[in-house]
Amino acid sequence: MKMRKSLVLGCTLLLAVMVKAQDPHFSQFFASPLTLNPAFTGKFEGLWRLAANHRDQWPSIPKAYVTTSGSIDFPILKSRIPQGDVFGLGFSGLTDASANNILKLNYGSVSLSYHKALDEDGYNTIGAGFQGTYSSLSLDVTKLTFEDQLTQNGFTNPTSDVLTNGNNQSYFDMNAGLLYSGSTNGKNNFYIGTSMYHINRPKVSFKSNTWALAGRITVHAGGSFPVSDNLTVHTSVIHQEQNKASETTVGAAIAANLNQDADNPSSIYLGGWMRFNDAFIPYVGLEFGGLRIGASYDLNISNLKAATASRGGSEISLIFIKKPTEIKGIPCPKF
Repeated sequence: MKMRKSLVLGCTLLLAVMVKAQDPHFSQFFASPLTLNPAFTGKFEGLWRLAANHRDQWPSIPKAYVTTSGSIDFPILKSRIPQGDVFGLGFSGLTDASANNILKLNYGSVSLSYHKALDEDGYNTIGAGFQGTYSSLSLDVTKLTFEDQLTQNGFTNPTSDVLTNGNNQSYFDMNAGLLYSGSTNGKNNFYIGTSMYHINRPKVSFKSNTWALAGRITVHAGGSFPVSDNLTVHTSVIHQEQNKASETTVGAAIAANLNQDADNPSSIYLGGWMRFNDAFIPYVGLEFGGLRIGASYDLNISNLKAATASRGGSEISLIFIKKPTEIKGIPCPKF
């Protein structure tokens, strides 16, 4: 049975890579700004921002999908652009290992964005971002078995399924996005954005040069709305489509500001998100000294819940924003 599972998993994985691969993703999409939309680059109130994410999906299957990302971004040329505008620069990277490290994806990105203020206070802005990415993909065929290898003595035959393009692939692609961010009173914030990844459709295949990486189109929105002196509701929604696959996730968290300091809050977050027809995602978070730590767990409600024992995956996120000495208090997207 164990060998059969390995065979099925390996063949399914290979087929997915060659035919219907989709990008790695995070349930806490709001905590991974540069994998969500390049237009988020530099769009925050601070000197620089560091973000990190780690996800272990389907833990009932050992190391089925393990994804880790990190990024740093910051506004630049503040003295050379109009007040209220933001020019952002960012660097990010991601590593994704599938099926117990049989398939590995690594990439590094450089992002630029510019946001134009639509009013004197800079509360309302519209911006665009661009991102260039270099990726490498590797497949360890020594850990895969195929049906034509099976004999009465076990998997002893050589396979006829030869990877004509080798075990390693590398490619460059382009991503871009738009983002509107607004506020009605300088305290709340709402935003809406869209992004597209793999605009140039790079060719990626271990067996031929005829398959192009499908573009990923994302539409997302959210907002932060104070409901009292020390309680704020943060909400966000995302819809993504890639290669005939799609997902929609919506949810919210409420933050309790324990020190009642709006500029440097110490807060506790509690909430949840729902990925339709797939998982419910409870979320808890803690914020202090410019650092926000978030933890979530996917509770699988799809048809896969029997195979995964309803264990969709654990995820943790870290975001640290270095605050300036003087804080302007311009509302920016947070969730």
